[in-house]
Amino acid sequence: MFVRSISGKTTRWLAIAGIALALPALAATALKTDPAKSKVSITFKQLNVPVEATFKKFNAQITYDAAKPETSKANVDIDVNGFDLGDPEYNREVLKKEWFNAAQFPKATFVSSQIKPGAAGKLDVTGKLTIKGKTTDVSFPLTIKKEGSNQVFEGVLPIKRLTYNIGEGEWKDTSMVADEVTIKFRVVTAQ
Repeated sequence: MFVRSISGKTTRWLAIAGIALALPALAATALKTDPAKSKVSITFKQLNVPVEATFKKFNAQITYDAAKPETSKANVDIDVNGFDLGDPEYNREVLKKEWFNAAQFPKATFVSSQIKPGAAGKLDVTGKLTIKGKTTDVSFPLTIKKEGSNQVFEGVLPIKRLTYNIGEGEWKDTSMVADEVTIKFRVVTAQ
């Protein structure tokens, strides 16, 4: 009888401990992206004139806990073939080997490694950005706000295109197309 009592208490304690350990994982909620309201774009300068282009196809997987942002995660896959400069001829050109080399590298990705509270109510996000087979560590501030029942994640990430070999050969010349590129994103999610 004494052995059963200890074993019953032990079993209950293990069950309670298991639930307690599982709760933090359950608190970080996987959010569903609304592609119609979300956008990923880039801005760069060509002959010193700002040009904006969008990525029409991307998938963002975000797990977010406002109470514990450090448990949050973000993974973004961008379909390079969905790059749109607003002109079909330019769109075909940037998919070639000298630019995105979409045949060999059809996706660009971002995978967060850390999300933590930052200044002015923003979050500081760090992670790995991979474009055209080149991976670098990046960090950027992230703004999160509510719009109705939706969560909106917005950020800006400046990069250098030559770091990722975007623009090879004669296109390495930054007097035609600047090295600086700004990635902007607005991801709208619902629980």
